[in-house]
Amino acid sequence: MSDLTGELIDGRYQLLRQMASGGMASIYEAIDTRLDRKVAVKIMHAHLAQDEQFVERFIREAKAAAALSHPNIVAVQDQGWNQSGAPAIFLVMEMIEGHTLREYLNEQGKLSIGDGVKFLMPVLSALGAAHKLGIVHRDIKPENILISKEGRVKIADFGLAKGPLLGSTMTAESSVILGSVSYLSPEQVQRGIADSRSDVYSIGITAFEIFTGQKPFEGEEPIQIAYMHVNNRVPRISSLVDGVPNELDELIYRATSANPDERPRDAAVFHEELRALNPQKRQLSLELDLPISPLRPKKESKSLRKKIKELTAAIPVPQEKETTAQVAKRKKLSKRVKRNRFIAMGMAITLGVVGWYALVGPGSRVVVPSTVGATQQEVTAALKPLGLTFIVAEKRYSEDITEGLVIDSQPEAGGRVEQGSSIKLIISKGPERFLIPKLAGLTPDAATNVISDLPLALQPIIEEFNEKIPKGYVIASTPAAGEKVKRNAKVYIRVSKGFEQVALTSYIGKSSDQAINELTDAGFDVKSKYDFSETLLTGEVISQKPEGGKSADKGSKIEIIISKGSQFAYIPDTIGVDESKVVQALKDLGLKVSVKKIGKKKIKKVIAVSPKAGSKVKRGSTVTITVG
Repeated sequence: MSDLTGELIDGRYQLLRQMASGGMASIYEAIDTRLDRKVAVKIMHAHLAQDEQFVERFIREAKAAAALSHPNIVAVQDQGWNQSGAPAIFLVMEMIEGHTLREYLNEQGKLSIGDGVKFLMPVLSALGAAHKLGIVHRDIKPENILISKEGRVKIADFGLAKGPLLGSTMTAESSVILGSVSYLSPEQVQRGIADSRSDVYSIGITAFEIFTGQKPFEGEEPIQIAYMHVNNRVPRISSLVDGVPNELDELIYRATSANPDERPRDAAVFHEELRALNPQKRQLSLELDLPISPLRPKKESKSLRKKIKELTAAIPVPQEKETTAQVAKRKKLSKRVKRNRFIAMGMAITLGVVGWYALVGPGSRVVVPSTVGATQQEVTAALKPLGLTFIVAEKRYSEDITEGLVIDSQPEAGGRVEQGSSIKLIISKGPERFLIPKLAGLTPDAATNVISDLPLALQPIIEEFNEKIPKGYVIASTPAAGEKVKRNAKVYIRVSKGFEQVALTSYIGKSSDQAINELTDAGFDVKSKYDFSETLLTGEVISQKPEGGKSADKGSKIEIIISKGSQFAYIPDTIGVDESKVVQALKDLGLKVSVKKIGKKKIKKVIAVSPKAGSKVKRGSTVTITVG
């Protein structure tokens, strides 16, 4: 997406600089010109704005965060479409000046137990508020945890959230792609489902990284990491870090269990259990802020006790001479030791044989990794290190899994097979769709036969008037020709009834204005002409074609003849009237005027008219007036 710095979005938000850019959107620092404050504006990439699913996810993020009111959640202030300038779908959030937990960990490394708990408490408090509303974040990771310059911790990016306020759950395939695989719970990887316990797993992995400075699993391919989350147990943090309290170690270990039932049921429970580990700080606290720059943890030196132990181990201890009783006891103990050694040797041989059988011999088995939603290349990368191969056993339509990705495997994920075995894969052919054929111009029987050959649900024929398609032929179909629809989709065939017939009213003797208005409103094309009439007043209808009482095609032409009045006029008595007034009066009667002037008066009056006053003449005739 091109840089939109400098643009004014929605006539309100002036973009100052681009702060970050991801696969779906870019985030800009902006000024709200209406309220004169800094905000963060998230703008979806233009090529994704054409995809309804991505637009739905973008709007879902706004609704998710807007549904929450918590001091540790980034507040959403506005959302919309840019109506002027560059086309953009945008989301306006409060501006958090600071850094992410990821940046903090990159700089500080692992944190001390005390500092790490301070980070976790506000995150769990905010996430617990979301879980109470039934909203699951589904993408908890250090990149989505912000720390402001004031030390305020905020959760951002509810773009993958789901819940009763937000709509449907995303598919397994989209979850694996959109989520961060290092923090995804096993149930999200395998089945594409997530609830509050999935967020608990993600925050547990985040806690593991906070306290140890590393992720529990690393791999070259995302699917390899996903495989390890499904099939391997996240280690205890105490195995990597010294001095971890047993209760904290056990809590993080339960939170990262592959079995959702073993984890705290939601973030609120996780928060209460973590708070209970520090009784001195169980008083009321909002846990909003952190020290802005905690010191790096220092390496611990050897304890004094350990040094004393090392020094005293080197001092020789004088041995006293054994008595006869002590010698007898030592020999008796020696026989017991020999017997125990024989027992230990037997156990070692037994364990060796069992280990050989299970790991190398006929009993060795390999756990099948999860391949749902993966490409064939990713499946190869996951199976090859395990000595496994795959074959495509079936290709099947799927509404949830994109074409070319794995729907399922045989055996399923978690099953055990011998090394060298082949895993059978079921590959998605994408959504099953059928193309609506072109039916316009066919007879209803022919169109019905075409649709009957497809697995579609043909509905009763719809008849409607149409000016272009002859009566008895197909106008079109609904859905339209060229559209792709699901199996058993309803299809309607629309058949022409020809031109709609409308009964005509007779307007003879009625006002032409009434005739023109009513005929036009009825859908007719009205053409009007004018003629003289000795019986009808000016503006009244003399005749119409077609005549009243008959029916005509809607939209056809109707011709009406409008009266111009009588073709004759009577010469008025104008003797003694000003010349200008007489000329105008005669012209208004449709007569031509010829003026003869005599005398030298400035204001001339009519002294004679020809033809004489009261004469009946045709309109257009010439009348001669004499003025003087």
